Amino acid sequence: MRYFLIDRVTELVVGERIRGVKAVTLTDEVLHDHFPDYPIMPGALIIEGAAQLAGLLLESTFHEEGRTPRRALLAQVRRAKFHELCGPGRLLDFDVRITARQEEAAEVEAEVTVEGKRAVRADLTFVMKDIPSKRVHEQRRYLYELWTKDLPRPCKVP
Repeated sequence: MRYFLIDRVTELVVGERIRGVKAVTLTDEVLHDHFPDYPIMPGALIIEGAAQLAGLLLESTFHEEGRTPRRALLAQVRRAKFHELCGPGRLLDFDVRITARQEEAAEVEAEVTVEGKRAVRADLTFVMKDIPSKRVHEQRRYLYELWTKDLPRPCKVP
């Protein structure tokens, strides 16, 4: 099973922030086991959604023209707090902002809301790595193009 946990990017400011959404539906297979008769999106997958969105932001931010893109790898989750549950029929709204940046790493702050209520807040640390795999780059480009196709300004996908 593949977990692509963002449906659409709604805003992208390279070097600063990114916003995106995920509609939670009963077609999300994980909801059938988490929990039977009380389906909710697992907190770990909400964090993963924030990490996937942060990956696009950081890979766009660190991209250097003419160089193979470096990929963002989640290295640490700090201060993750879970507040509001999210079940089918609800929309997760992700807001990710870069809080610190070094040559080969970055920190972001992620906040996820459900219908205006804070659901999750976490600080995530990433390292930027060269990944020698054509398939990884093809998959990321495909996914990022799908996520950003409705943005007013085209996104240069690394």
